[in-house]
Amino acid sequence: MKKIRLLFGIVLVALAFGCEGPEGPPGPPGFDGLDGLDGQDGVNILGQVLEIEGSFSAENDYGIFFEFPQTVEVFESDVVLVYLLWEQVDDPDGGNPIDVWRLMPQTRILDQGLLQYNYDHTFVDVNIFLESDFDLGTLLPGDTDNQVFRIAVVPAEFGSDPSIDLTNLDSVMNAMKFDMSSMEKIQLD
Repeated sequence: MKKIRLLFGIVLVALAFGCEGPEGPPGPPGFDGLDGLDGQDGVNILGQVLEIEGSFSAENDYGIFFEFPQTVEVFESDVVLVYLLWEQVDDPDGGNPIDVWRLMPQTRILDQGLLQYNYDHTFVDVNIFLESDFDLGTLLPGDTDNQVFRIAVVPAEFGSDPSIDLTNLDSVMNAMKFDMSSMEKIQLD
């Protein structure tokens, strides 16, 4: 008998609290906001591109250390991309040679073994270095002397945008709407 009363009580409580009544009157109207024109969505890009030239040698432990100048603001969340001037090809229209840039790291297969151009960075500096499975002292000057690099510093949102091909320096610079005439070129000792 107690079980039937308990069951009846639970059903009665469920019916009492489970029912809805008629909808109440509407509340007072809110204040109107200011109308404005919707802008086109885009990416906020405040990137920088620098060009540096330096040489790898035993004296610098086959590394090029570059500290960002005061004119370049780099945040810890920024993406730092380093491109190596791989080669220059003839312009089919007879103009100046065309630069071919490759995103690092890049590996070359040489007679001596494997050579890799690599880098690491902080928000203060970039360290570009050579790694190999052989004695770096056997490298020819073409692999070590007067190497040219472009360093692109872009916000993290830009670096994670799948519509931008980060392996292609021209794609990155076009997406940034970067003006080549504003590129700082730095010759390192």
